[in-house]
Amino acid sequence: MLRFLGLAMLALATTGRASAGTDRHVVVISLDGFPAWYLDDPEVSLPVIRGLRDAGASTAEGMHVANPSVTWPNHTTLMTGVRPEKHGVLFNGLPRREAGAPTVVAAERTQDELVRIPLLFDLIKAKGLTSAAINWPCTAGSASIDDNWPDVPRSLAHATPRLRAEIEKAGQVEAFERGGGAGRDEIWAEVAARVFRERKPNLLTLHLLELDSTHHQHGPNTPQGRIVAGKLDALVGKVVQAVDDAGLREKTTVFVVADHGFIAHSKTLRPNAILRKEGLLTEKDDKVTAARVYVVPEGGIGMVYLTHPATKDEDRKTVHRLFEGAEGVAAVLDPADFSRYGLPRPEDHPGMADMIVAAQDGYGVAGGVAGDSLVQEHSQKGSHGFLATEPKMNALFVASGSGVKPGAKLPSIENVDVAPTIARLLGVPLENPTGRVLTEFLVEPR
Repeated sequence: MLRFLGLAMLALATTGRASAGTDRHVVVISLDGFPAWYLDDPEVSLPVIRGLRDAGASTAEGMHVANPSVTWPNHTTLMTGVRPEKHGVLFNGLPRREAGAPTVVAAERTQDELVRIPLLFDLIKAKGLTSAAINWPCTAGSASIDDNWPDVPRSLAHATPRLRAEIEKAGQVEAFERGGGAGRDEIWAEVAARVFRERKPNLLTLHLLELDSTHHQHGPNTPQGRIVAGKLDALVGKVVQAVDDAGLREKTTVFVVADHGFIAHSKTLRPNAILRKEGLLTEKDDKVTAARVYVVPEGGIGMVYLTHPATKDEDRKTVHRLFEGAEGVAAVLDPADFSRYGLPRPEDHPGMADMIVAAQDGYGVAGGVAGDSLVQEHSQKGSHGFLATEPKMNALFVASGSGVKPGAKLPSIENVDVAPTIARLLGVPLENPTGRVLTEFLVEPR
């Protein structure tokens, strides 16, 4: 296996024309919650990923992500080349505002409900290219993805019929449904490898989750996190091997990326508890029943909803009074600040918050309403969702294979640059992206 991986990585480094056609292939593997600094951590065993890096392109500081620095918004940015202010995905689900009530985020929603613009899968389909997406967010119900197993609740029910039948035939349904993060990642990787070997899609995307859940439970820079990162490296190797098995290593570009980094914290902010004390929301049995102001937590930020138009100005001032300068609060943002962070204004997006409370390094944000204090101490955990200007939110980025210049390196890139670069490799124009083609990483056509 190790000998094969060495040969595969060397072969993937074979440079080819950056011009594209239907014989070009791109594989994107997203390792959820994989911080950029793990790539250089000698305590993390990453022979496959580092081999791809050494044979291809990478960054010194990692990849800057979009706000909110959570999973679904950033995976959508990776497939559109724009930030949430344009593609519209703000949560791991669809927020629903209701006057006088807490904002609810529903996760089992389709691409058409969640995303405002076409994904890369849609654009390449229009050009006659094929795709597969395994556990990729915001793709449920896609009419463009040939083999789709989306990241959505009851995911198997939303898989494309052919793929679901193959998963059932392989005897993987029961193991998937009873398995934890490690078991599910293993199955997703196996299915992705099988699809690439057998159907050779022009674009394959794969999203693996165990590291994210491990970091939430224990925090980053822990033995548990480093062990799981090493396990994911082996799963990346399985997909690299499938590229070789398909006989396409000289025509395939591999991207190994992440959606966000992680920050360890031992304190959590509970703004809804303070809002309850102020009489701005009511609860029964620890459940919010009504709210003039309500905070939806996203890890390192709280999305603040002012639900009563008649009292909105007064309530905005109260939020500033309660939280600005409070322990653990880095900033309280208003809509005038949102564009600086790539976020839409509430008047342009019905699900966008009216304000944001941003936590400091070392603090998370939770939605609980019990208790009388803003800050709760606990054993170490981990969160993402912090403002993306925080360097610890930088994510993994490695590109290797056909069309990639060996040894190319930049200080950092933006994750909006990934989709335009993939589009260039596949020969499909991407209209009006925020990001750019990473020409520094690509071999010039000859």
